[in-house]
Amino acid sequence: MDLIRFGILSTARVGRRRVIPAMQQAPNIVVRAVASRDSARAQAFARALSIPKAYGCYEDLLADPEIDAVYIPLPNALHCKWTVRAAQAGKHVLCEKPLAASVREADEMIAACEANHVLLMEAFMYRFHPQNEHVLALIRDGAIGPVRMVGAVFAFTIDSGNIRLDAALAGGSLMDVGCYCVGAARTVVGAEPQAVSAFAHVGAAGVDEAMAGVLEFKDSVLATFECGFRVPFRQHYEVSGERARIEVPRPFITNNQATSIVLHHPDDRTQSFTFPPVDQYTRMAEHFAGAVLKSTPLRYTPGEARAQMRVLDALAESGKTGKTMRL
Repeated sequence: MDLIRFGILSTARVGRRRVIPAMQQAPNIVVRAVASRDSARAQAFARALSIPKAYGCYEDLLADPEIDAVYIPLPNALHCKWTVRAAQAGKHVLCEKPLAASVREADEMIAACEANHVLLMEAFMYRFHPQNEHVLALIRDGAIGPVRMVGAVFAFTIDSGNIRLDAALAGGSLMDVGCYCVGAARTVVGAEPQAVSAFAHVGAAGVDEAMAGVLEFKDSVLATFECGFRVPFRQHYEVSGERARIEVPRPFITNNQATSIVLHHPDDRTQSFTFPPVDQYTRMAEHFAGAVLKSTPLRYTPGEARAQMRVLDALAESGKTGKTMRL
């Protein structure tokens, strides 16, 4: 086998606009089927994206022997249920971020995939962009010295009826965009936080519409983040070391445009590193498919995704109670 045959569980917009077209550009993937709870919707979606098969329920897609793996862009609260069912059907799973609605669900998903000998990866596409890979290389090479502080922001505005505000579907700004900030901080520090604290504004729908938080790592390393649905679009992170800092102006959503990062030295010198347009979704999907085909390790493991969920759970609790949570 030299191609992984993917099925898509749901006709979610993120799949239609970004992930599926990107998958179709990967040399080791063919998108073979899509499923929806509405047969007509699945068929229209399949025609629009030139997908050969359309199913009117998720179970029928999972029963298809010509599907090797599934991509799950369902709402957060449904990730666990359908990952477990996919694993039981022998399908590898690329699941949208955040991996689950809680660390308990993450454990259930990981156990199901391990028991059925299938791969599971969280679909955090930005980590596969060359600019973020270069940030990690600069840190490893000592360009900024030991990391001391990280600051990250991801926010935008949404309408009141948006699915991201549905508490029953595990919505909220932390789960939708704050997870990027938390993941970036954990990755560049290269460790897990020892404690977290957060302040949240909870709207009428019962989910956090804005959050600001702090992650405390060992050796007095701190990371701060802001996320929310109440301000115009913003995305940014920077990493400050003892000798210099790295600024990443457009780290998460690049829209396949050229990007750059800036290395700031203490004497006001700067170095810019520019990266040509690249589809980070294609790079992510290609990596996952390659791991399935070649039985090679995933760059980001289910255990890493579980650690992320543990931090998100603690931040959510802190946002509700106002207490600092020790991990």
